[in-house]
Amino acid sequence: MVSLVNEMRKIMLANLRWIFMENKETFNLVAIEYERYRPVYPSEMFDDIFTYAKLDKQDSILEVGCGTGQATGGLVSKHYTNITCIELGSNLAQFTADKFRSYPSIQVINTSFEEWNEEGKLFKLMVSGTAFHFIDPEIGYRRAWEVLEDEGCIGFFWTVHVPGYDQLHREIRAHYIALASHLDDSQYPSPDEVIQERKEITERSGLFTDIKVKEYNWIQSCSSDEYVALLNTNSKHQQLSEDVRSTLLERIKRSIDHAGGTIDKHHKVALFLGRKKV
Repeated sequence: MVSLVNEMRKIMLANLRWIFMENKETFNLVAIEYERYRPVYPSEMFDDIFTYAKLDKQDSILEVGCGTGQATGGLVSKHYTNITCIELGSNLAQFTADKFRSYPSIQVINTSFEEWNEEGKLFKLMVSGTAFHFIDPEIGYRRAWEVLEDEGCIGFFWTVHVPGYDQLHREIRAHYIALASHLDDSQYPSPDEVIQERKEITERSGLFTDIKVKEYNWIQSCSSDEYVALLNTNSKHQQLSEDVRSTLLERIKRSIDHAGGTIDKHHKVALFLGRKKV
């Protein structure tokens, strides 16, 4: 029985990775909403990355999947501005280029990491925020290894969904089960399982050493409008038909309003650090 459960979990994780790959373009459609409603990454996380990588301010950084530049902003806030950003979505790439136009040392390139021509340039640090799962790990980690200097480092981080089980979250979950049962988060792998899976993927590449995992947690109180706007930036919600998505979000908003108008959202970010093997 235990082996059957473990096998089902593996299948679920594989399916989630497939969903991620299918959804690479969805963030490009909601660039402004993504910038407005997605929470910023914790400042402490960037300190941990720079300490681990022993990075000087002038060292070169590669960011893969910069989106609207939220992680880029975290780097800049610590006065690291020698950044090359790779972004597949044209709207997102333009948004980030405009956002950091006053920093001539920040370059935004509209292409995929797999197709990007680095022209022999090497980097001291490569970061990626909630994006590297879109890349086949057999290709992505090898490519990361190739574009890093000797003993260069990776700092990949993801937001990890944490299910809630209070009355309000159970009511919201019922809406998902009724309208989009594949988004019932009680059936997803646990946060610990998701984090362990990513750690194992990093280790299996065999290209990085001194692998470390750090977690950051905080609670955000959201109004009903803020919460449904946040959900609307999620790629899995963007994949729903317009009718299903609007009905689902309307029901979720109504539930939050009936419960007092606010909902506590547990945010978790997991950071994976590694040093290039030479």
